[in-house]
Amino acid sequence: MQTRWKPSVTVAAVIERDGRFLLVEEETSEGLRLNNPAGHLEPRESPQQACAREVLEETAHDFRPTALVGVYLARLERPSGDDITYLRMAFCGQLGERDPLRRLDEGIVGTVWLTPQEVRASASRHRSPLVLRCVEDYLAGVRHPLEVLHTDDSVWRRP
Repeated sequence: MQTRWKPSVTVAAVIERDGRFLLVEEETSEGLRLNNPAGHLEPRESPQQACAREVLEETAHDFRPTALVGVYLARLERPSGDDITYLRMAFCGQLGERDPLRRLDEGIVGTVWLTPQEVRASASRHRSPLVLRCVEDYLAGVRHPLEVLHTDDSVWRRP
């Protein structure tokens, strides 16, 4: 029997304030990389909830998604031999207060605010090509209402 292919489902936040974008610096097997605040969808949460959780864990900021920027599919072949396909849902929204006492997720070194030009210039340090693509789509005004995503109540039921 053939194994079913399953992409890794991730969420990301495109956060802009005063012309700068909030990115995280994170330790990876390829060294220090830049990424949108992002991570994997976990059991019993909607994509919007996952995005808010990931932003809090990686930046110590509250975040409320207000629109879907896009849905992206990308395959990454790592030098380690890993071959992973990611299905990413990227959101924009309202950034809340930062909790100065909250520790950042393991592997997150810190956060940086970059201009669009700085994001473009740092592409060789991006965790994936989706970092820049999400920012470019945001800058182009791409926004979809959150209503295009539906999370059925069955997601929250315990097995």
